[in-house]
Amino acid sequence: MPTLGVNIDHIANVRQARKSIEPDPVQFAFLAEIGGANSITVHLREDRRHIQDRDVFLLKDTIKTKLNLEMAATEEMLNISKKLLPDYVTLVPEKREEVTTEGGLDVMNNEKYLRDYVKCLRDSNIKVSAFIDPVNKQINSSREIGFDFIELHTGKYADLNGQEQYEELQKIIECTYFAVDLGLVVNAGHGLNYQNVEKIAAINNMNELNIGHSIVARALAVGLEKAVREMKSIISTN
Repeated sequence: MPTLGVNIDHIANVRQARKSIEPDPVQFAFLAEIGGANSITVHLREDRRHIQDRDVFLLKDTIKTKLNLEMAATEEMLNISKKLLPDYVTLVPEKREEVTTEGGLDVMNNEKYLRDYVKCLRDSNIKVSAFIDPVNKQINSSREIGFDFIELHTGKYADLNGQEQYEELQKIIECTYFAVDLGLVVNAGHGLNYQNVEKIAAINNMNELNIGHSIVARALAVGLEKAVREMKSIISTN
């Protein structure tokens, strides 16, 4: 059974819409943990559109589970992460104009830069994950570079239906097996919700699922603690 990482970026989105002090994502992280979250995920973007520096440092000091910091592989983010010392960092591609992350990190064509970058993080005792598309070549490059984890991008799976979704699911399953055989720990996320998560959660050797938007949307109706409990219940049936 995979664990659940709850992404609280969208709590910060509401706060930043008014440039206010509420809702405070740090306080909502506590509710996610009470609901059963095994880790808290935040994406500190270069443009600071939602999560702020203050948030990540407070989260590191106060949450009881683990902190997963999503970030671009930039010099600024490297310096922040070495001060913060999150439990692990997930490197993601980032474009200023995108609404949300649009695809996986191209590790295969950036091996030299990423190898040095990952080494700097690991030298600070930070475990490092690569958010990548379910492609064997990207997985193999991730192993060669020195990543501890990969997070398979499930956005395409989430957008498809019927036979096409089934075929994408098989690709994710095969990539999970391939990565585990290489010694990588496999997480997954993006676009997962209460309707489509069960088949991803059922994949053998799937370590953790990172879910944000769907849980926060559900929380508007039932509260964050209950929304997290409901997601945990679906995942734990496998």
